[in-house]
Amino acid sequence: MKRAAILCLWVLLLATGCGGRVAPAPPSAEPPGLYPSYVITPDGYRLPLHHWAPEGEPRGVVLALHGFGDHGASFEALSAPLTEAGFKIYAPDQRGFGATSRPGIWAGQAAMTADVRTLTGWLRERHPGLPVFLVGKSMGGAVVLATLGADEPLQVDGAVLIAPAVWARETMPWYQRLGLWVMLRIAPGMNLSGDTVHDLGIRPTDDIEVARALSRDPLVLKKARVDTVHGLTELMGQALEASAHLPGPALILYGGNDQVIPARPVCAMLERLPEQDSVPWRMAFYPEGYHMLTRYTGAAQTHADLAAWLTDVSGSLPSGREASRSEVFEVLCAGRARSDDEPQG
Repeated sequence: MKRAAILCLWVLLLATGCGGRVAPAPPSAEPPGLYPSYVITPDGYRLPLHHWAPEGEPRGVVLALHGFGDHGASFEALSAPLTEAGFKIYAPDQRGFGATSRPGIWAGQAAMTADVRTLTGWLRERHPGLPVFLVGKSMGGAVVLATLGADEPLQVDGAVLIAPAVWARETMPWYQRLGLWVMLRIAPGMNLSGDTVHDLGIRPTDDIEVARALSRDPLVLKKARVDTVHGLTELMGQALEASAHLPGPALILYGGNDQVIPARPVCAMLERLPEQDSVPWRMAFYPEGYHMLTRYTGAAQTHADLAAWLTDVSGSLPSGREASRSEVFEVLCAGRARSDDEPQG
């Protein structure tokens, strides 16, 4: 049970999306806008901005949202295949992450989704006539889902969800829900250390060099507050519910070795997603893939699929890993007779 409780908190943390104490935006003397290396939001928050451009005129624009603990520069791994395909990439450090003013302090779901709407609008103004796509990894995928599932439509030309963080409370075993409830009340400001993940054998990637680079990167968060986990569950719950209203076109990517976002919440998402004959969403399932699908040893096929889909949302995926809802459901969800509420280890 002890191992299960620790696993609860840390896997939630690694869901690359966290919540917690909401931080108000710091004031800025500069007017809101899209600057060369940063963004000033309408409420005065400064978001560092990373971008990569193709040679010549772009054929499309990608707004890329990173996962928890990470920052916008993590999309360097995708920069070559996407820019070679003609896409310009904009990747901000989301509030509370990277080089923002208050790393580790949750800014709140409302502010994060508002940033997506603001940036999308500004990118359309900067690149009139070009398609604009959203690409979200884990927490970034949850932010994308929550934004697209809101009542107010967002004008984008498609979305890619890479291992989206949809591990809502309803998909957690009882002991995880209880552990979170207790810890939130007795030690909301307690920091959890990244060493716990290694102790439990959780591997978000099988690429040793990537894992080493993450451990050495000073902008990658190594700790997070317990109350941050609470914010995570709120965001992931909203993302799971929003999956029922996912507009197309959309591409969902998931790996069979994902040790961060387990199969149960993915199954819950699959049950909620709209019918594919009414909404053009597609899914690629990589049996050997890890949570960091763009940064594991088999990432080349993920990169190729992303570039191909952005180029032609109805074209074939080079990896051949596209699967229907029923095919993925059969692999991940069918035959799960034992209750997931039973603690392991």
